Amino acid sequence: MKSIIIKLNMAEKVKDFVQKVAMYPYDIDLRNGRYVVDAKSILGIFSLDLSKPIVLEIYNDDCNELIESLKEFIAE
Repeated sequence: MKSIIIKLNMAEKVKDFVQKVAMYPYDIDLRNGRYVVDAKSILGIFSLDLSKPIVLEIYNDDCNELIESLKEFIAE
């Protein structure tokens, strides 16, 4: 499992993010405080507090391609 801090602060970014993660067959979650949602669910993502950084949890160790495709969302 790998964890990355991301930022999704605009609705258009959420749509792009979901389209990218939906292409991968393994489980991917977003965690914000005590809330955990499926990263492939637009409605789930909008239930989180998007004003703060979110933890992306990828349940696959061979996910370098996914991480590369998500570079624009990774928090600095």
